Amino acid sequence: MCEATAYLMKEKSEELLMEAVDTVIPEDGGIRLVSIFGDQKFIKGYIYSLSLVNHKVFIKLHG
Repeated sequence: MCEATAYLMKEKSEELLMEAVDTVIPEDGGIRLVSIFGDQKFIKGYIYSLSLVNHKVFIKLHG
């Protein structure tokens, strides 16, 4: 499977946001994550980095 796992980047740690992420959609003021199961989360942040080999998306909050 090629789903990703999304993490929220904090100062010294990573917080799990969502597993089995299929779609990452940029929207005004943030990012919408959609899982393979249809679950959705909207995060007021931006993509900090991607690790494609490890299937990870790292997101930071605005501000």
